[in-house]
Amino acid sequence: MRKPERRRGAAALPLPVLLLLCLAWLLPGLAAAAPRIGVLTMEPGEIFWERFGHNAIVVDDPAGPGPLSYNFGFFDLDEPGFHWNFVRGRMEYRLEVLSLDHDLYGYEQSGRGVVVQWLDLAPGQADALAAALALHARPENARYTYDYYTANCSTKVRDALDQALGGALKAQLSGRSQGNTFRSESVRLAAPAPWMAVGFHVGLAGYADRPLSRWEESFIPMRLRDALREVKLEDGRPLVASEESLLPHRIGQPPAEAPRLRGQAFLAGLALAGLVLWSGRRAPRALAAGALAFWGVAGLAGLTLAFLWLGTAHVAAHGNENLLLLSPLCLALLPGGWARLRGREPSRRFAPLLWVVAGGAAVAGFMKFLPFLPQQNVEWVLLLLPLHWALLRTFDPKR
Repeated sequence: MRKPERRRGAAALPLPVLLLLCLAWLLPGLAAAAPRIGVLTMEPGEIFWERFGHNAIVVDDPAGPGPLSYNFGFFDLDEPGFHWNFVRGRMEYRLEVLSLDHDLYGYEQSGRGVVVQWLDLAPGQADALAAALALHARPENARYTYDYYTANCSTKVRDALDQALGGALKAQLSGRSQGNTFRSESVRLAAPAPWMAVGFHVGLAGYADRPLSRWEESFIPMRLRDALREVKLEDGRPLVASEESLLPHRIGQPPAEAPRLRGQAFLAGLALAGLVLWSGRRAPRALAAGALAFWGVAGLAGLTLAFLWLGTAHVAAHGNENLLLLSPLCLALLPGGWARLRGREPSRRFAPLLWVVAGGAAVAGFMKFLPFLPQQNVEWVLLLLPLHWALLRTFDPKR
C-alpha cells in the first residue's frame, strides 16, 4: 500500500531547495564581512624621490573585485606650475586607488622590496577605515598640500590608521623616541646619493635637529612599519596580525645611521687652510683662481639658503645658521679676487668685506657653544671656518 504523497514530501526537501536555503542563510553573513586591512611598505629606490621609501593602505573587501591599494604618493610633473611650487614648498599630492597587482608592478620592475602587514582591526574599525579612504579618494577630496616631514605619503597612512583606532596609535607612539631627527633621517636615507645628502645637511636649519617621537619619525615608511610591529590593541593583542613579503629587495640599502664626519671635516678644514697659506706665498695667482671658485660657490649657496628662508614655505630651512658660513656677501669678493688673479690690487672695499665674511664664520663657530641653538652644523664649521680665516690672512693687504 502506498504512503500518502503528502507525508513523503514533508519528510525530505528536494536537494535544490535545500541548497537555496543554505545560500540564503550564508549570504547575509558574506555581505556583512568586513574588509581586510593591510599596510604596504616599499623599500627605498634609486631615483632621488624614491630614496625614502613609500607605503600605502590595502583594502581587501570580500565583496569587491580584489585587493585595492590606497596610495597617497601621486603627483603630476606636467601640472602647470609644478616645478615652481616644488621650489616654493607648495606642492600638491593626491590619493589614488589602484589594484594591488598594478601598484606592485613598478616596484617589482625596479627591484624594490615590498612587505604587507595585515592588521587585526575590529570589523567596525575596518569598515570605517575603508569608507573613509573611499571618501578621501573622490576627485574633489583626493588632493592635499604636501609637506616633506609632516604631510607626506607615510604620515597620511599613519593618520588614517590612527583615526580608525580612535587615537590609540598616536597615544602609544608619541611618548617614545629613538633620538632620530629630521636631519639624521634625511641624511641617512640620502647617503647613497652624496649630492642629495650634502644638500639636506647644508639646507636644513635647527628645526630639523629636535629628537623625534616614534609618531613623528613615522614620516619615514620603514619607521612606521617598525612602529606598527610594537603597537598593541586594547586587549593586549598586537595590531599586526601577520606580515608577508610580497616582493624581494634586490638593490642596495641605505646605512643604518647617518654618516659621522666631524673628524674628516676637521682634517679637511686644516688641510685647506694650510694649502691657502702655502699658495699665498708660492702661487698667488693659482690661489686667486681657487678663491674665486670658492667665493662663487659659497655666494650662490648663500643666496639659495636665504631664498629658502625668506621666499619659501620650507619651514625646515628657515633660520639656517649656515648662512654665516656660506654668505651671499662672498659674491661681492669676486671683483677683488679677479683683480688679484690679474696681478692688480683690489678696491678698498675688498678688505672690509673679507673681515665681514670671516667674522660671520667665526660667529657661526661661537654659536656652537650656545645650548639654546640646536642646529647640528658642526661639520660645516670645522670645514669652512679655517678656510675663511686662511683666506682673510692671505688676502688682507693690511695683514
